[in-house]
Amino acid sequence: MSPDTTGGGNGDPADTGGLDRFYGKLPSLAYGGDYNPEQWGPDVHAEDRELMRAAGVNLVTLGIFGWATTEPTPGAYDFTWLDAHLDRLADAGVAVCLATMTASPPPWLARLHPGTLPVMADGTRLHPGSRQHWCPSSPVFRSHAVRLTERLATRYADHPALALWHIGNEYGCHISRHCHCEVSTAAFRDWLRGRYGTLDALNDAWSTTFWSQRYSAWEEIHTPRAAPSFRNPAQRADFWRFSSDELLACYLAEKDVLARVTPHTPVTTNFVPVAKTLDLFRWAPHLDVVSYDSYPDPHDPDAAQRTAFSYDVMRGLRAGQPWLLLEQAPSAVNWRAHNGRKPPGRMRQDSWQAVAHGADAVLFFQWRQSRGGAEKFHSAMVPHAGRETRTFREVTELGAELAAHPDLLRSRPDRADAALLLDWPNWWALETDAHPARIDYLDGALAHHKALYDASVACDVVPVDGDLTAYRLLLVPHLYAMSLDTAARLTDYVRDGGTLVVSYFSGITDEHDRVHLGGYPGPLREVLGLTVEEFDPRPDGTWAEEIRLEGAERILARDDGGPAVTRHPYGRGTAWYLGLSPDPETMRELLDRVRAEAGVSPVVAGLPEGVQVRTRVTAAGERVRLRLDHRDGSVTVERDQTSRQ
Repeated sequence: MSPDTTGGGNGDPADTGGLDRFYGKLPSLAYGGDYNPEQWGPDVHAEDRELMRAAGVNLVTLGIFGWATTEPTPGAYDFTWLDAHLDRLADAGVAVCLATMTASPPPWLARLHPGTLPVMADGTRLHPGSRQHWCPSSPVFRSHAVRLTERLATRYADHPALALWHIGNEYGCHISRHCHCEVSTAAFRDWLRGRYGTLDALNDAWSTTFWSQRYSAWEEIHTPRAAPSFRNPAQRADFWRFSSDELLACYLAEKDVLARVTPHTPVTTNFVPVAKTLDLFRWAPHLDVVSYDSYPDPHDPDAAQRTAFSYDVMRGLRAGQPWLLLEQAPSAVNWRAHNGRKPPGRMRQDSWQAVAHGADAVLFFQWRQSRGGAEKFHSAMVPHAGRETRTFREVTELGAELAAHPDLLRSRPDRADAALLLDWPNWWALETDAHPARIDYLDGALAHHKALYDASVACDVVPVDGDLTAYRLLLVPHLYAMSLDTAARLTDYVRDGGTLVVSYFSGITDEHDRVHLGGYPGPLREVLGLTVEEFDPRPDGTWAEEIRLEGAERILARDDGGPAVTRHPYGRGTAWYLGLSPDPETMRELLDRVRAEAGVSPVVAGLPEGVQVRTRVTAAGERVRLRLDHRDGSVTVERDQTSRQ
């Protein structure tokens, strides 16, 4: 059954009392990385202590892939190695984010319980030899994970190094997130019973009268396995929901143990770079602090903006609460086709960008570069060549620089006047098959965000059920699957004085992927003042459509003179509609005009292109501006001495 995950992203951002143990062990912004001492011997451990002191490390994540070392055979635990490292770190003044070690089970689990291994849509069973080789619905996997978590929590509840629990690791980052085994199929049916109650309600929601798919028994329902043609889109969207919820149930099973045994130690897990995998707004209420892994491509000219968007998402998951950058690469990664290094200064600017967007931690994967294994060419704070390297020099310099600003720790990121609405269930529905054209939801969100980012306008990211009242401007890219309640909230937002920007292919279906009848965009027709009569996507990948005005005014025309961008005063606000896929220059011009009318200004006016500024407010009320110049890679921390509140 799906866990109770009501709410999401609407908590009090100032409510960080549950993090007192974590913050109380830090002198300044958290700095360090994944520490995997089980890969090394005593001589290296001694050097690690010296190098960590030199680099200014004050926090490490420990034990993420330590299950096989800690439980080499079923039920036979060996904590001696972990005892020694925790004691040594505590003695050195380094706090620990201790992992529950459950991301990668030891091979004996699959040997003794092959049913814990995941099955793909085509029936292929995945095997050990990598990581995350477990079925999210497997009760056997969960019971072993919970047993290990309880042993760890009981043993280390009062250890002076323990600052934070790290549950699992990068949930859902591999294809094993979607399992089609019989256990998962039975769990999917149970999840559907919880969602719909009756088969009649499910058949209605899934539109199963089409293609003779009507179900007469729950046992007839399967996960969306390999099929001859298009699979039922509502079934596919529900399977994404189910898969996200099953992984969340795994996380919660471990969290429940930690909450019982170590109630004063906060918990987190690290989210992978923003993707359609997990509904993060449903996960966020169950983390005491959000954590994120960021891996921008040094070869990507838009990497800074894409990264900023991801950081804005992380900040928005808990309504502005500071978050933790738990992983990044000091230089190159190992998993792209071409793994370019970060040039001198890039790692520093990437790190400060995270702080500018609300991070209270700057950590890396990993502390010491592995000698063997799949990630031996992934860069680390201490490279293969050791301390006499550019990477380690930059790591040391950054550690000292971050430590020089202790009041940034737990400072509050300024709330923005603009927001962008993001919704994972819509993402899953939008990117199913058999639509007028393929629309990439993330690309659409990035395009809207970029127009504000390039103008150095701060932007929050909010869920469909989030508080919209504080924002002058709300961007809604491609909200294809929209409930009547969401449409009413957006309408009320405009009526009450907000400025709304809705992009094409929005308001088309309800939350079950059933078309809103009466004309597109369904429940948004009134507030937008128009009807879309036909979609007309072009072979070159651009979008066009036939729009009939019903109160809105034409702002931009399509090539045949029909309206492409419209503006509609409604109540005390204004609703804009983008019925085209504008190029970046046009999008920037449009949103410059829209935000000017809405009264949304850059953080600092008159900045040159390529320069962004974000602001954080310290506990003493001092405003700290972080200026990032992507033209030359520089970072400036500016303090406004007149801003104390």
